Amino acid sequence: MSELNEIQRNSQAQFDRQSARYGRQHILADVQDVTELVRLIPQQSRRRALDIATGAGHTGLYLAEHGWQVTLADISSGMLEQASKAAAERGLTVETRQHTAEVLPYPDESFELVSCRVAAHHFSDPAAFVRESARVLTSGGAFLLIDGSVADDQIEAEEWLHQVEKLRDPSHHRFLSPGRWQQLCQEAGLNVIQSGLQPMLQPDLQWYFETANTSAENRRAVLELVAAVPQSARELFQLAEDQGKITWYWQRLSLLALKP
Repeated sequence: MSELNEIQRNSQAQFDRQSARYGRQHILADVQDVTELVRLIPQQSRRRALDIATGAGHTGLYLAEHGWQVTLADISSGMLEQASKAAAERGLTVETRQHTAEVLPYPDESFELVSCRVAAHHFSDPAAFVRESARVLTSGGAFLLIDGSVADDQIEAEEWLHQVEKLRDPSHHRFLSPGRWQQLCQEAGLNVIQSGLQPMLQPDLQWYFETANTSAENRRAVLELVAAVPQSARELFQLAEDQGKITWYWQRLSLLALKP
């Protein structure tokens, strides 16, 4: 694996520490969002898939169950151990590789599909990630991206959410808007065929604190931001209290692009 920068080191350390919290009970175990995008992918005669920043492997294992030859990649060895364990429990054969998202150790045109789900906001160089994804795709291959995002015109709400996420999990880098992701795809030579935001109900804030092992100091700071939330963010994220729990709707981007 190439030498890591500070952002990558922070992500690796965070997910090595917290990998055990990303198993079957995690909200990402529900892969309906993946199912909807995969249906749009043209049929391929060879079905090799690379799942970048696979985490506990939810996306990659879904693909393996549906006939793809899957490589699970992550910067965190702890996450890869979780994914390998889950694959064995489900009787699936997958390859695992440890590397960053910004430098992919594969030849050109190695995969018919590159996927990345709810992870890209941790990447230090999203443009390099998209360029590398495009490079390792075959002609006609698909790039599938799902991640938190905020509409391009919601600047105040995006800044509030960035502050919350950075405090909750310091390995968070930045959410990109749909327009910015589309631009990166176009610059990498990919044609976007699907891009849309859908609200996704999040578990209560306390669950998020526990998942990220947020420090007591940062928890207090997040609660202060919640108390002072601007109206634009309150409305966009539908921030509310439900039986003493703080809940909200994350804006989730689902994007599919094809390589000509």
